[in-house]
Amino acid sequence: MRSSTPSPATIRLGTLLQGVRQLVLNDLSHTLKGLVRLILTKPDRIGSIGKTLADQAARYPDRPALAFEGRRWTYRELNEWANRCAWALDAAGIRSGDAVGILLDNRPEVLAFVLGIVKLGAVATLINNQQRGDALAHSLRITRPRLTFVGQECLPALMSLDASERAALCEQWWWDGDEPCPSGLMDARTRLSQSASSNPPHTDLIRLHQPCFHIFTSGTTGLPKASVMSHYRWHRCLAGLGGLGLRLRPDDVLYCPLPLYHNNALTVSWGAAMGAGACLALARKFSASGFWADVQRHQATAFCYIGELCRYLLNQPPSALDRQHSIQRMIGNGLRPDIWDAFSERFGIEHIAEFYTASECNVAFINVLGLPKTTGLCPLSYAVVEVDQETEQARRGRKGHMQRVRTGHSGLLLTEITNRAPLDGYTDSKATDAKVLRDVFSKGDAWFNTGDLVRDQGWHHIQFVDRLGDTFRWKGENVATTEVEGVLSHLPQIEEAVVYGVEVPGADGRAGMAAISLKGESLNGIELAQQLRQHLPRYAVPLFLRVRRSQDVTVTFKYSKVALKKEAYNPSVISDALFVLSPEGYIPMTTALWQALSEGTHRFD
Repeated sequence: MRSSTPSPATIRLGTLLQGVRQLVLNDLSHTLKGLVRLILTKPDRIGSIGKTLADQAARYPDRPALAFEGRRWTYRELNEWANRCAWALDAAGIRSGDAVGILLDNRPEVLAFVLGIVKLGAVATLINNQQRGDALAHSLRITRPRLTFVGQECLPALMSLDASERAALCEQWWWDGDEPCPSGLMDARTRLSQSASSNPPHTDLIRLHQPCFHIFTSGTTGLPKASVMSHYRWHRCLAGLGGLGLRLRPDDVLYCPLPLYHNNALTVSWGAAMGAGACLALARKFSASGFWADVQRHQATAFCYIGELCRYLLNQPPSALDRQHSIQRMIGNGLRPDIWDAFSERFGIEHIAEFYTASECNVAFINVLGLPKTTGLCPLSYAVVEVDQETEQARRGRKGHMQRVRTGHSGLLLTEITNRAPLDGYTDSKATDAKVLRDVFSKGDAWFNTGDLVRDQGWHHIQFVDRLGDTFRWKGENVATTEVEGVLSHLPQIEEAVVYGVEVPGADGRAGMAAISLKGESLNGIELAQQLRQHLPRYAVPLFLRVRRSQDVTVTFKYSKVALKKEAYNPSVISDALFVLSPEGYIPMTTALWQALSEGTHRFD
């Protein structure tokens, strides 16, 4: 990836001291509050997300908690809404530990339903509303919700499962929408309207270590995995990422254009707002052209992001709205070093709280000092270790132990699993075990393998570099290559398919590319694109195709991807036919198109 500004390999002492000075002068009291809250948060203590909301509602009953499309809910109103949901679910037989699915677009009902679920000690299963068919069935199968809320906008997703399959995957389906309730579903709004608004006593029995969410992540095994989020980790994010990093005040408004089935929205943004007694302004979806106008309408003072969102905003034509806003702070991950300064300067953002974590990760890094081009620091134990570039595996020495990289160098990020940093993992214990490395530095130790390459910048700071393995990130989403390969292999034109991520100049993450072998003599690019768009989320459809006679495999019959990734879609080193995704379908790679891609001037929708 070409960079317009150099990426700092290390944090200089002068820069570090300047960050400390700004912290002391501007935000020391708020940072100390966040630090104290973080220290006092212990897994075995009584506490939960529902209790935190109830406490804030008692403390700030008339303060705005949530805003959406011209309407606001106070902390009291949001708490009562959640309570009605909790009592309705209790009457339906939902108990502590049960999973309850949520399949809705971004709107306030998601948060109300989540809160009602967790107030009972149940687990809110946040389903990606872009899933269809087999992927949706798999997500339900591995989390086993006893009841699932379905928004009317997600009816096509529900209809991608036949009636018998729906009945087998979930006992009850609750409908939330203005349209009449379809046959076989129960009307959620009617049930909530008939329920009490008082705080349920169940909430006072929940401990922080108990699970609260299922968040789906692609992982490396193909179909989605459900990571388990605990009340403890949610509150650690509230205190660490929110209190230490973003440092909101009660009169702040945090604008959230990200989907609530992502932890960036559900945990980081919502936790930061609730912890400060501030307001979360929720957008139905992100719009690059309408972003700053919407921020202005909400009078937002902060917003959350993923890296690609920032690039979209930077690619918009300059406008008077670029500076006609009240945004002072932003929090998120993936803001690439090559656009960091340009973004900050154009939009006048004073404080960028970049962080690093993952739905299944047991620790988090946060840019407490507001330093440029870093994900910040972590007070808990971690290591950046050497990687074998050919196998993309952590390298072990003669004694079987791993070696930390030198300052300024990149390696695989590992986080130590301890009582203070427990690993919640996935619903599938085998998938969790596969992410744990043992005897890393000494016999008996255990470390979580993040699967990410990071740069050790010194002074306990790191910088995200890339993802290792088969999973890559595109459009802010994790794409599992085996899932895409599975879809391709079932299509009539395809004999074999190997999927991997490749860099695209001017874009964050890696775009999908597939090396395919055909059953026939020629490729029908329009038909293939239509089929893939029907079976895959938009972000998972490969942007590039390479047509090969056969695929290379290792001695263990695994596809060899190292050379494919290096060659990418470069026609000067590839003799195979290359194709690029267009709105109409896959079209042949041309010299002009290759040139535009190389210069970073070609944009994909």
